[in-house]
Amino acid sequence: MQYFFPQPPYLLLIAGLLASIASGLAFEAVLKQSVKEWNENKSTRSLANMRGPSLFTPFLGMAGGAFFFLGAGVEIFGIPTAFAYGVSLPLTIGTAWLVWWQLGKILTQIEQGGSAALDLDSWG
Repeated sequence: MQYFFPQPPYLLLIAGLLASIASGLAFEAVLKQSVKEWNENKSTRSLANMRGPSLFTPFLGMAGGAFFFLGAGVEIFGIPTAFAYGVSLPLTIGTAWLVWWQLGKILTQIEQGGSAALDLDSWG
């Protein structure tokens, strides 16, 4: 009796990681630029409303890369493909939603109290 084990998706694992890193760098640059412009101009536009397509697009790239990285990582351990990505999808969507929601809260805090509002050293 002969068994066939498919080759683990190492290439997809690396591609997902690289996509997340590249998108993360773009996300960082856009976020820094948006906050810098808001700080210099003190525009009437709130920081929380700056989470538009220019910031959401690289965020989706990070989430998509994380989805493939997580799915391929689970699949490497011999888990069937459908189950691996079935587990990866809700984890990625849930985590991405929580991060996006937290980003909005942090931007609101910065807008209301400046960067001193995020002083984590003052907690206890």
